[in-house]
Amino acid sequence: MTALPRRSISNSVDSNRNLLSNLILIFPLLVVYQLGVLVTYPLLNGVDFVSALLFGTFGLSRSEYLLFVGTVFAGFGIAILLLKKHQRFHPRVVLPILLESTIYALSMGSLIFLVMTKVLGISPELAMGREMAAREMAAGIEGQGVVSRFVMSLGAGVYEEIVFRLGLLGGLTALFERVFTWRRLVAVVAAFAISSFAFSAVHHIPPLGDPLSLDVFTFRALAGVFFGLLFWFRGLAVAVYTHAFYDIYVLLLR
Repeated sequence: MTALPRRSISNSVDSNRNLLSNLILIFPLLVVYQLGVLVTYPLLNGVDFVSALLFGTFGLSRSEYLLFVGTVFAGFGIAILLLKKHQRFHPRVVLPILLESTIYALSMGSLIFLVMTKVLGISPELAMGREMAAREMAAGIEGQGVVSRFVMSLGAGVYEEIVFRLGLLGGLTALFERVFTWRRLVAVVAAFAISSFAFSAVHHIPPLGDPLSLDVFTFRALAGVFFGLLFWFRGLAVAVYTHAFYDIYVLLLR
């Protein structure tokens, strides 16, 4: 019998960029957040338009909400089964991705502060203090307990990356390149700039948004670029986990 060639570790890790792997990797965070909403409501992630619509507009009860969430989870399951016919998921990528995302999450703040200090001339101490306070205000978790902070951190990772990176960054790149027929580089740079600006701006929208300040806005815009680069080169799952781990670090551990 001829032995099958072994995949290299790098190729194994790169498999997280296929849609099947992304769905499987993101699914646990989505489950914990959506069930956690039952504990934290009316506290929701700022771009969780679905839960806000269900509770606020349609006035769903908790049991009706659980039924809806169960339907969504079933849809995820069906999508995974269909994708398994064409793509493969390797469980061995989970630990490397978690480790990779942890490293990015712990180093992101320092890298951004370095850029702000050396390139933009903004005080890192000032930016750090305001960013931590502003992040709590923007998330609406001032005075909230560990559970609420944890749930909101996961919600930020899942929803904000889906909206701003997958939806806005990916969508704008396709729009500029295919509809406006811009050159690839121009389309990508423009999409990065717009999606990162929007990501920062949405954190300043009243009533939960924090007061506008140049240092905090710049920090978040650069964070948007950082997450965008992860999404672009490492895939959605890495961007989601890095974002979630960063928020957990800032809101729970720091």
